[in-house]
Amino acid sequence: MRVFIAGGTGTIGTRLVRELLARGDRPVVLTRNAAAAGRRPEFEGVELIQGDPGGRGDWQRSLDGCDAVVNLAGANLFAQRWSPSVKQALRDSRVRSTEHLADAALRADRRPSVFVQGSAVGYYGDRGDEELTETSPPGDDFLALLCREWEDAARPVAEAGVRLATIRTGIVLAKGEGILGQLEPIFKWLPGGASPVGGASHPLLPASGRQWISWIHLVDLVGLFLLALDHPEASGPLNGTAPSPRRNAEFSRELARTLRRPFVPIGPPEALLRLVLGEVARVIVTGQRVLPARPMALGYEFAFPELAGALRDLLRRDRAGIAPRP
Repeated sequence: MRVFIAGGTGTIGTRLVRELLARGDRPVVLTRNAAAAGRRPEFEGVELIQGDPGGRGDWQRSLDGCDAVVNLAGANLFAQRWSPSVKQALRDSRVRSTEHLADAALRADRRPSVFVQGSAVGYYGDRGDEELTETSPPGDDFLALLCREWEDAARPVAEAGVRLATIRTGIVLAKGEGILGQLEPIFKWLPGGASPVGGASHPLLPASGRQWISWIHLVDLVGLFLLALDHPEASGPLNGTAPSPRRNAEFSRELARTLRRPFVPIGPPEALLRLVLGEVARVIVTGQRVLPARPMALGYEFAFPELAGALRDLLRRDRAGIAPRP
């Protein structure tokens, strides 16, 4: 299978490329800096295409003849405070990129048979303790509206008869990356140990960590992308989360236990986080209780269904896991 990947040099894309190569597929990676990517050992022998999915260009012709498209493009949500211009950049990096990828797929002489679209569990908004599956309605905050636009931008491919699968990704657990890359050094070296974040009934009260974290091990997330590529019935939204979401306090406590650090049951008030981070703090102090109903119905078996096992694999072992086959 020849698989065109936008956003293929990030954490998820790099692991996906590795797994595709391991099973004999041919990834084609779109990158803004093909020379730099070509110097990385992970991309040895990989076809690299110079281009920016945020704009039209010669790169779009490279989709012709590909069997599948995976869209992972999108600017980092947490790289800077959310000013109006930053919000617009977050939108453009997702919505415009998707529009250009969808357009290229539909203009190809030989169209791909499947288009796997990235999204996020932020689609559902802040829903408290409600259990959310792929049929749950969207929320109405900034991130929820962004995810809706992001997903809608890919719909023309489905309307044209291409199978469209959308992965709504939760909090990805990966060694030295994302949330673990930020929390591991803090929890290791903070004198008081680990503490929860968010979940208090008032912004000035200490954090209780009652909000939910819908997490997933990187191995399983890549496994879900492979499921979406391979399974003929994988279409529509698929929640990219483990089947056991945890409250923020439970997550922090388990992370502290894995790192052999103490746990303090109260944390900094939301008002302090908003002062430091701005509006993006809302994403941290709220959450969703998301369940992967569709992947499980399609027969996906999680390598790391429980948080304790996922954290032990990532933080106490040097070996890398292998993505399970659906």
